[in-house]
Amino acid sequence: MSNDAATAIPAVEAPPQEQPRQGLGTSLTPADARAKTEGTFPYAADLWAEGLLWAAILRSPHAHARIRSIDTSAAAAMPGVRAVVTHADVPGDAAYGRTVADRPVFAADLVRHHGEAIAAVAADHPDTARLAAAAIIVDYEVLDPVTDPEQAFSAPPLHPDGNLIRHIPLRYGDPDVTGEVIVEGLYRIGRQDPAPIGAEAGLAVPRPDGGVEIYTASTDPHTDRDLAAACFGLPPDRVKLVVTGVPGATGDREDPGFQIPLGLLALRTGAPVKLAATREESFLGHAHRHPTLLRYRHHADADGRLVKVEAQILLDGGAYADASSETLAAAVAFACGPYVVPHAFVEGWVVRTNNPPSGHVRGEGALQVCAAYEGQMDKLAAKLGLDPAELRLRNVLATGDLLPTGQTVTCPAPVAELLEAVREHPLPPLPMDTAEEDWLLPGGPEGAGEPSAVRRGVGYALGMVHMLGAEGTDEVSTATVKVQGGVATVLCAAVETGQGFTTLARQVVQDVLGVEDVQVAPVDTDQPPAGPATHGRHTWVSAGAVERAAKMVRTQLLQPLAHKFGMSTELLQIADGKITSYDGVLSTTVAEALEGKELWATAQCRPHPTEPLDEAGQGDAFVGLAFCAIRAVVDVDVELGSVRVVELAVAQDVGRVLNPAQLATRIEAGVTQGLGAALTENLRTPRGLVRHPDLTGYALPTALDTPDIHIVRLVEERDVVAPFGAKAASAVPVVTSPAAIASAVRAATGRPVNRLPIRPQSAVVPSTP
Repeated sequence: MSNDAATAIPAVEAPPQEQPRQGLGTSLTPADARAKTEGTFPYAADLWAEGLLWAAILRSPHAHARIRSIDTSAAAAMPGVRAVVTHADVPGDAAYGRTVADRPVFAADLVRHHGEAIAAVAADHPDTARLAAAAIIVDYEVLDPVTDPEQAFSAPPLHPDGNLIRHIPLRYGDPDVTGEVIVEGLYRIGRQDPAPIGAEAGLAVPRPDGGVEIYTASTDPHTDRDLAAACFGLPPDRVKLVVTGVPGATGDREDPGFQIPLGLLALRTGAPVKLAATREESFLGHAHRHPTLLRYRHHADADGRLVKVEAQILLDGGAYADASSETLAAAVAFACGPYVVPHAFVEGWVVRTNNPPSGHVRGEGALQVCAAYEGQMDKLAAKLGLDPAELRLRNVLATGDLLPTGQTVTCPAPVAELLEAVREHPLPPLPMDTAEEDWLLPGGPEGAGEPSAVRRGVGYALGMVHMLGAEGTDEVSTATVKVQGGVATVLCAAVETGQGFTTLARQVVQDVLGVEDVQVAPVDTDQPPAGPATHGRHTWVSAGAVERAAKMVRTQLLQPLAHKFGMSTELLQIADGKITSYDGVLSTTVAEALEGKELWATAQCRPHPTEPLDEAGQGDAFVGLAFCAIRAVVDVDVELGSVRVVELAVAQDVGRVLNPAQLATRIEAGVTQGLGAALTENLRTPRGLVRHPDLTGYALPTALDTPDIHIVRLVEERDVVAPFGAKAASAVPVVTSPAAIASAVRAATGRPVNRLPIRPQSAVVPSTP
């Protein structure tokens, strides 16, 4: 275009710059995003204090052993060592536990798992502390470990409480009913580690009153404080827990086993003590996903409609109870999946072994059974000659249906809509439809296989999880909202673990009060409790408490204006930082109305109660449910057994989108964690010993392993009993994606694929002679 022509074009005035939207439904940027990006965000490993000492923990090299004696004299005599503590130095309770106090602070007579804490050392240098820990002499009588959970039933008791942690028999319907078509399967799920980005770390500082303050990345600070105080022999008000930055958490931050030795050393030395775990110590110290053995028998009629499901579920709880009871309840309750099953009979057990302890890992219980029941649905479809997606559609759960626990599904359950969405999404092009250089063979860019050996498979899975605690857990959270000088502050002990609570709290206050500048105070145990950061609790109960407190402040703000103009506060609205009346008579800004005022309110949120499962596995045990459908597309080298996930299409019922960017990130992260469970992540423990406890031997999926993830539909059908109508978002894609990937590998190979992670030999197709 010539210059003359260019100058002939009339100038167009640029539109006014839009102000960034705020409040619910917007992609508000997290307040700490820049600090985390630049590496200036403070984590527990960054903490420092004057006169700092360093801690190290001596851990057992054996999975099962009797302790004959512990000699700490050489360690105590080393220059720079300030204290050495063992079980004899614990002034309060010798054991702790969230549900059952069965886990000793330090092993006394018996070692029950590899990596169990024996003693702890405080010294003036981290190397000195580790050398001193290594100098402690422990005389062990090594015992044969019980590592097979099936053997735990007949083995001698590994713990005074016995080997059986819990048994749940679920009975629903007529046991004598049979179907025209029956399929059976045996499934094994491996031990997945939470593998946090940052290993455990903390700082304990003694207080002048004889108490202690602990700075650490706790996800349930009040429970951790209470457990620690009981072991210290102190009242809870003499122990304060301050939450530092949490470098990711999917359950791994819930073990006080790192915090209690740290506090003991600070109390013993009278000096600040810091512990920064190595990656090996992190693997040995925290809990893992329950390895599970599942036996299933599905009955269906000739049209593929389910008639009865029979199942046996055996969870390996490891050495101590931890969260095993709750995990088993979820596994048994969801054993049939999001399908209508008129008759169900499930036996569930969780047992102690000499394997590392199992505990909370996102989607616990639900992930294991999802892999099994979806394997059964694929078998049933193959036997009936039906399309796997069509078979699932004929059986999907909907609102108003009954779970096998007898509980009515009262929340939105758009399972059919989710499955249809992923089914209708266009499939990715086949490799021969793209340039050869754009096709990555299974095994990576330099895959050793031949394209002629690669087969493509498409698989489906439907998953479900419960939200909040279960079986009578008292779910409650407290929040305070203060407004002064045009700035709102939220005080709530809900920990930001990466799930986005602090961003959501800011959005809630912006939405209710029209105040743009909202800050969330740091969390410590001086605040009222908010409970653990699991099962989407903080999106529901903690954000709900923030909303209620903000609405109380809103009433305080609007009452004087309403009184002045002779109207009720319900006739006034706040939007875009302005207060207006229904008739337009009143119009002012929030800033003007707040000028010179200090307003605050405290509120609680407590959802409706639940009940424990009874002796037949029946009861209204869950507050709410969330559902997901995933279609997986994989390429499998049937000669080498290597698998490349090409695409994962996701549809999820989310209730309501509160922060679009944050929600997409949570779903994609959950799918990726499930990808690891499907293909690479398995913490191997031959004879109870953790093999390769590092990020070299334990294979997390990398960016090259992560496929295209398409969120094809988010169903916004609000749950009327939930604040904002929103549902938990991150656990259900973790649960569903491994089953979908396994289904796709079955489709590609024709093999049963009954083990996670999928082993290469499971994906090899024997050549025809």
